[in-house]
Amino acid sequence: MTGRIIETDDCVKEGAAYLAKLDPRFRAALELTGPLPLRRKPDGFAALLDAIVSQQVSLASARSILGRLKDAKLTSLRAVKHASQDDLRACGMSRPKIRYAKALANANINYTALHSEPDENVVKTLVAVPGIGPWTAEVYAMISLGRADIFAPGDLALQEAARALFELNERPNEKGLRAMSLAWSPWRGVAARLLWAYYRVIKEREGIL
Repeated sequence: MTGRIIETDDCVKEGAAYLAKLDPRFRAALELTGPLPLRRKPDGFAALLDAIVSQQVSLASARSILGRLKDAKLTSLRAVKHASQDDLRACGMSRPKIRYAKALANANINYTALHSEPDENVVKTLVAVPGIGPWTAEVYAMISLGRADIFAPGDLALQEAARALFELNERPNEKGLRAMSLAWSPWRGVAARLLWAYYRVIKEREGIL
């Protein structure tokens, strides 16, 4: 069973209403953030390639590399699988990321079948690929597959937003935030959207964004 899938803005509104009723701190955060974004992206090989390219580089650098890959027609599974190291390096990819992209292209993932797999199976399938860790797998399940009850506790923005919203003495680590998030089921994916939005609010207050 895959559980609830977030497909429309109404799904997000439903989840947000649930969280606001569950905890007054979520309700207060929603008053500051306003309506939450849908945050849905396409799924499949290209989406995970995008995630690999974007790891540990600035947004501008990631966009530049992805733009060169698109110009070179090197964003499909088949194209990456048969591309040479030099082809990918010419687009700005580092040696480790070339290895990860090749591993993804050769992983034989059935992206269509993932739509009907339980959340834990989706994450397990993806983290088996070199270069894809829990954060990438969980964000893919949440944003590309629309899983309503997936959370990404390794995300630093979510950790910091939780610290501020729940007035914690220190930022929770991945294990701690995962434990906290259990109380927000079955709408942990919307809780993530809310905390990301709240993080932006607090950073704007600090003049960082």
